[in-house]
Amino acid sequence: MDYKADYKIINLVFSMHYNPGVYSLLIGSGVSKAAGVKTGWEIVLDLIGQLASSLQEDPKPDPETWYVAKFNEEPDYSKILEKLAKTRSERMNILKKYFEPTGEEKEQQLKVPTEAHKAIAQMVKLGYIKMILTTNFDRLLEKAIEEVGITPDVIKSEDDFEGVMPYVHSKCVIVKLHGDYKDTRIRNTIEELSNYSDTTSKFLDEVFDRFGLIICGWSGKWDNALRDAILKSPSRRFQTYWLAKGELEEEAKQIITQRRAETIQIESADQI
Repeated sequence: MDYKADYKIINLVFSMHYNPGVYSLLIGSGVSKAAGVKTGWEIVLDLIGQLASSLQEDPKPDPETWYVAKFNEEPDYSKILEKLAKTRSERMNILKKYFEPTGEEKEQQLKVPTEAHKAIAQMVKLGYIKMILTTNFDRLLEKAIEEVGITPDVIKSEDDFEGVMPYVHSKCVIVKLHGDYKDTRIRNTIEELSNYSDTTSKFLDEVFDRFGLIICGWSGKWDNALRDAILKSPSRRFQTYWLAKGELEEEAKQIITQRRAETIQIESADQI
């Protein structure tokens, strides 16, 4: 870690310490990667492989191209599941293996909360973080926070905005922007990620205006609606920090420039 990176981390630590609760987290698949959880697109490709196998066909070398040629439509998470299983319960059982650990996986510390999830939980417990936005389908973050004695308020669909506790009165709000793995309405394709409902857009406008932002494990490349929501926010009352592993995508650089964000290079979400 070089001096400049150390200095940025010190700034972030002091800012969070003296402004508890004003920073929101935006976390992506990179935070769950160490837990052995596949990304949403990796799951889609795997499901296409299962579908092709059931039809006794080989989707290689390009499962996406095979799917489009076979069904004359872009791969859609829900539609693929419907082709594999007819009932909701059957579809849920197909998805469980991607997110719920077997006994052997638990012993290998796979699909369980990582050091990053546990660190976030501690920040929630101490009151430094209360707003978390995530593009992940898994429940590792919820589990980690519950293990420190806090039950987060979780928004995973449009319906939840109606009944959830207002975030100003909550110890922790988790907004699952792409949905939850136990709900087959999860968002995954480029089309699904291209826009939000008025309710979600209004909520994100408020979050990006009123909170500082710490981004980790999110590339910014595919989530067009989320990227646009960040870019259109006029407020910079609190700093934005982007924790990045390796070279950033051009879409990420656009956000960093617009928000005058600080970039901190990290080795992984578990180890800065």
